[in-house]
Amino acid sequence: MLDAIIIFSFILLAAGIGYYSTDIIPYVTLDRVTNLQALRFIVAVFAAIIGGAVGLRFQTGYRRLEAQIRELPLEVILTRAIGLVIGLLIANLMLAPLFLLPIPADFGFIKPLVAVVGSIVLAYTGMNLADTHGRGLLRLINPNTVETMVVEGTLKPASTKVLDTSCIIDGRIETLLETGFLEGQIIVPQFVLQELQQVADANKDLKRVRGRRGLEILNRIKEAYPDRILINPADYEDIPTVDAKLVRFAQEINGTLLTNDYNLSKVASVQKVPVLNVNDLVNAVRPSYLPGDYIDLKILKEGKEPSQGIGYLDDGTMVVVEEGSSYVGGEIRVVVTSALQTSAGRMIFAKPQASALA
Repeated sequence: MLDAIIIFSFILLAAGIGYYSTDIIPYVTLDRVTNLQALRFIVAVFAAIIGGAVGLRFQTGYRRLEAQIRELPLEVILTRAIGLVIGLLIANLMLAPLFLLPIPADFGFIKPLVAVVGSIVLAYTGMNLADTHGRGLLRLINPNTVETMVVEGTLKPASTKVLDTSCIIDGRIETLLETGFLEGQIIVPQFVLQELQQVADANKDLKRVRGRRGLEILNRIKEAYPDRILINPADYEDIPTVDAKLVRFAQEINGTLLTNDYNLSKVASVQKVPVLNVNDLVNAVRPSYLPGDYIDLKILKEGKEPSQGIGYLDDGTMVVVEEGSSYVGGEIRVVVTSALQTSAGRMIFAKPQASALA
């Protein structure tokens, strides 16, 4: 709707200018015109066509500028606005004495010309200075923004962690903070909080329980570590998915993405974003089982192959026991034959001790 209004305004303005522009034609030429109204109509039509083209061009540029402004963080827009206002105030103070100078009437155009050019130059200079050196002003407005904390030195981007929804719901982040193995500032973007709220309001019971558990965990760690957990208002309306927003946010603040989502970890790594996968940490601290090690294991069910039996370690690691189907429901000692470990999980392959010794 706005696009149509902009283009129509240019067409109407150009048509009006074209219609009345015939008044500046010399009278000698006008006397030769037999139908002045027809001439005005023709000129107005041509002017309207040109105006429509100019309006379309203006509308395209306006939309491009609007998209760029929407991508700017709120803090950048705020600092630039402050710089613009300060630049215009300085321009007004510096250029005011110019109008008191005695300038001949023939050069009267100099005063407004200098005033306009000077205002533009000082306004632009003010915006540049505020953009490069004015972030300290944010400390007076909101001391909890990421940019402000970087300026103060209380937030070091290299040790800053960006928390995703799955990691909050998982709950192990709380234990990591308690043990002290996780350092630096923990940032929860607003769009992650919104996704967590949507999960908590879901229709499915299981999903709703997971969402509410995540909110409870987040509230607990905020109360326990109020100086380390920061809710950041950043959002990206032009990016549809939360995972893509997380990667973009981590890139902008040069932070590390903290997650247990395998796919998100791979996507972030491809885009050169540092990732800490909680599953990788868990796998790293699990006991290492080498071929030949013995494990006392309860066989719970049969595997995909008829002869396989499946059991689980205390930490949830699945153990596939060859020739173990006959031991389902019982506990036996098995010998590790091999292990497969990835970010998605770990799997151990083994044989019953009796079969291995045979």
